[in-house]
Amino acid sequence: MSAPATDSSPWAGRIHALGARVTPARVAVLQLLEHAERALSHREIEEALAAGFDRVTLYRVLDWLVDSGLGHRVTDAERVFRFSLAQAETRAHGLHAHFRCEDCGKVFCLDEVPAPAPPLPAGFSSHTVEYTITGHCARCEPDEKPR
Repeated sequence: MSAPATDSSPWAGRIHALGARVTPARVAVLQLLEHAERALSHREIEEALAAGFDRVTLYRVLDWLVDSGLGHRVTDAERVFRFSLAQAETRAHGLHAHFRCEDCGKVFCLDEVPAPAPPLPAGFSSHTVEYTITGHCARCEPDEKPR
């Protein structure tokens, strides 16, 4: 019996190293995001992967991607979650800010911008702190700025 095609993907080793199961849906989503020019919504991922992964499977894969530190989930101006891969050097994904380009939609880790957890009232506990800065990335910034 031959090994599934997902086993030959460069992503298979990374998934396995996390102690997770290598599945066709995980590999397909990671490959898609790896080549995406910008962060993608669930709907855009679903449409791009017309291979027949159901909606619930994609939601689970995207949640796993973020929980595992392989990806980011950022809310855009229309309150839609968009997903992108985390840069390799930030897979540990400590508390830091993200930058979302309003033009191309790419999301960048800003490791040099710490995002400390804010103080909370007694009895409260936080699980996630997200800081997102929006603007224009270096590629999309106009060469000539208005004076």
